Amino acid sequence: MPTDPTSHPSLAHLRFPGQPPPAQPGPLETRAPSALRKVGVMLLPVVDDPAPRIYNIFPTLAGPLTQWGEHLARAKAMRFDWIYVNPIHYPGFSGSLYAVKDFYALHPVLDDGSGRSADDQIRAMLAAAHEQGLKVMLDLVVNHTAKDSPWVEAHPEWYVRDEDGGVQSPFAIDPANADNKTVWGDLAELDYSPRPARESLVAQFAAIVRHYTTLGFDGFRCDAAYKVPAEVWAEMIGAARSIRSGIVFAAETLGCRLPEIEGLRPAGFDYLFNSSKWWDFREDWLLKQYNAFRSLAPSIAFPESHDTPRLRAELPDEWPLERVRAAYHRAWLFASVFSSGAMMPMGFEYGFADKPDVVTTRPEHWETPAFDLTAGISAINDMKRRVRVLNWEGPQRMIDLDAHVCVLVRAAEHDPDLSVVLVNRDLDNPRPVGVDVLRQPGLGIGQTPLAEMTPGRAKGRLDPGATVRLDPGDLRVFVHDPREQA
Repeated sequence: MPTDPTSHPSLAHLRFPGQPPPAQPGPLETRAPSALRKVGVMLLPVVDDPAPRIYNIFPTLAGPLTQWGEHLARAKAMRFDWIYVNPIHYPGFSGSLYAVKDFYALHPVLDDGSGRSADDQIRAMLAAAHEQGLKVMLDLVVNHTAKDSPWVEAHPEWYVRDEDGGVQSPFAIDPANADNKTVWGDLAELDYSPRPARESLVAQFAAIVRHYTTLGFDGFRCDAAYKVPAEVWAEMIGAARSIRSGIVFAAETLGCRLPEIEGLRPAGFDYLFNSSKWWDFREDWLLKQYNAFRSLAPSIAFPESHDTPRLRAELPDEWPLERVRAAYHRAWLFASVFSSGAMMPMGFEYGFADKPDVVTTRPEHWETPAFDLTAGISAINDMKRRVRVLNWEGPQRMIDLDAHVCVLVRAAEHDPDLSVVLVNRDLDNPRPVGVDVLRQPGLGIGQTPLAEMTPGRAKGRLDPGATVRLDPGDLRVFVHDPREQA
């Protein structure tokens, strides 16, 4: 094995189809890289051009923008490198973060009352984040506005109309029951169908994107991206990159059909959000989705989000707190090793029980922590930022070893790096796995040297004749990385 961490060629120059050239170094990129650190039994440097490890600050839970210092410091201590912020704009009559009335004014809960302009307060927050070495991604909502937006009267031609000629609200129909229709009455749906009026609508959002890029945001999370045509996204992405070439765009595509995701291919997104949260470690749909779209863009996994219930709400009520804590640790570990990027919402590290509400959540709803996972999350994030294959969206498959244990094998596309994740699907009983079974022909592992990376576990290698003991619900992570230091 090479002993010089720089002797193996970097793959930072390789891009996925549709991705822009690598960003030019800025203040964050020119920070000195971390020193070599022991990960398991391997001594590894930080990966070149790592995938994002994102901490989601829910803005109205955090309070005024200029008072986020504690949250930013905690994110840095947990070794996140990105902050994702839900919409921060002035809302319409419903008060929902996602019903934007004025894209250039702050939500009242986020204003610090100093009298400074919204832009100045935003710049101060961004400066504080950048000082911590954190990039910031803003939620971008372009498929609708608040129904009381001034645009409704000033630009009626921008909106979808119902059969009576009124502004149409977005809706969803339950695929299992067509009579079950959900209508978001506080929203007005924008019309991106090809027609002359679309040009001025897209120009308006391109100006908004340029504005927030100029203020210093490093990326955008694009809400319900599949509801907007790819050519429209391409124009908005181009507008941002006319200001900063390396700005990141991540597409939120949850709940859409696979052809709708495929339709975004020409847009030029850097990342997609995947559906790994809902996987049962048995069905093959997730791996099909992963392998189908990794050529479109690498993906981001998450254990919960502002759109889902908190993980605690999905666990059995009778579970003791230590078992709940273990489930949280396992969920973040899986999100971190399944795909390139990973995102964690504020409060996950403390086992918060209440789902944040886009209308009513306020700083006083901060909960007393049920436990503190910050140290464990920091260890997982440090592992991820140092293991190359965990930052690359290479081919991946699931292999059933028996009714209770499966293995995820993920290879690098152009290098010999490999990750092998053992999963005990049995939440009640430990399960042994023989190393010789893993190395049998046909599994794609062979005799490749593999060292354990799992934070907090006994460190070793998958040696012939050995047995790995998986605790109930356990995940164990083993990696081959040719940069390993002697």
